[in-house]
Amino acid sequence: MKLFGPDFFNITELLTEEELMIQRTAYDFVQAEFMPLIHEHYEKGTFPIEIATKLGELGFMGSSLPEKSGGSGVSNVAYGLILHELERGDSGLRSLASVQGALVMYPIHAYGSEEQKSRWLPGLGAGTKIGCFGLTEPNFGSNPGGMATRCKRDGDDWILNGNKMWITNGSLADVSVVWARDDEGIIRGFLLEKGMEGFTSSDIHGKLSLRASITSELSMSDVRVPDSSRLPNIKGLKGPLGCLTQARYGIAWGMIGAAVDCYNTALDYSKERKQFSKPIAGYQLTQAKFAEMITRITEAQLMVYRLGRLKDEGTMNFQQVSMAKRNNCAMARDIAKMAREILGANGVTEDYSPIRHMANIESVFTYEGTHEMHTLILGQDVTGIAAFDS
Repeated sequence: MKLFGPDFFNITELLTEEELMIQRTAYDFVQAEFMPLIHEHYEKGTFPIEIATKLGELGFMGSSLPEKSGGSGVSNVAYGLILHELERGDSGLRSLASVQGALVMYPIHAYGSEEQKSRWLPGLGAGTKIGCFGLTEPNFGSNPGGMATRCKRDGDDWILNGNKMWITNGSLADVSVVWARDDEGIIRGFLLEKGMEGFTSSDIHGKLSLRASITSELSMSDVRVPDSSRLPNIKGLKGPLGCLTQARYGIAWGMIGAAVDCYNTALDYSKERKQFSKPIAGYQLTQAKFAEMITRITEAQLMVYRLGRLKDEGTMNFQQVSMAKRNNCAMARDIAKMAREILGANGVTEDYSPIRHMANIESVFTYEGTHEMHTLILGQDVTGIAAFDS
């Protein structure tokens, strides 16, 4: 097996030596440091947050950002390969790095003041500080333009009121990137620190997906923050949407990692499991599943490889990211299902990963833009006509 996964079109040959080394490092780290922990944390609904500093030591937090912004300055393809390997382990692990880099470090890097950058980015990049991204609300997910959280200017300060829902690492976060609407209807970003008066969080329990990840609700009741906590270089929806483009790019890579793990698990099992005196891999119906799986994985690999090179060139657009996120989530969802089918009854136990990936993918399929929203983004781009209210 090539490290990239099943590599039917020899994409490995297109990667640089540095990119291959980074992927190997990520793969080895996940296998040695994370996989021995995943079953316990998935069952308990917890996350081994101490792993954050290990990710930081390897340069996996915000890795494509410049070193001066807490990153490692690696290519966007290398960044994608890191998330590919983290999600091969579990979506919760990839979500930690993805939120930290794309939704917390990126907006501070792109929209923050020099004081904000120097204060937060080194610790976030090292994993000694944890961040979260507060955009989604109890009644507004796919329509961030309907945001109900409010910010009101009060002298040199701002007063924030509202709630954010489904926030990864919300209760763990030292700093929260929170988006709110002012009296003029302008959306603004703020950096809220843990412990601010009126700023609280509570974890969401009972999840049957993304169990090895902390998901929270953030509540703001007359939270007073100085204007120095406002992200000064952005206003309007393009701020949070720009962050989501970064996160969706990483998801497109991560979903392949989950799919690859499902595929490899099912392939290995099918060669060993015998029915009617021969391995089930030798039956036509099983081989039809593998033919479909390898084709879908290869399509997704080619898409994200090209997307990463476009991102490195600075020519990637958000519609291309929507296509990759939409396609690869659907691909991984289907492959997890087929892999589970090949595993039979054994496939519903924790001994085999596809059922865990299958449950996780249900969350990833929905967050950072639902399948339907990305469909409409592509439809508008192709036709020039918006099929949803602006």
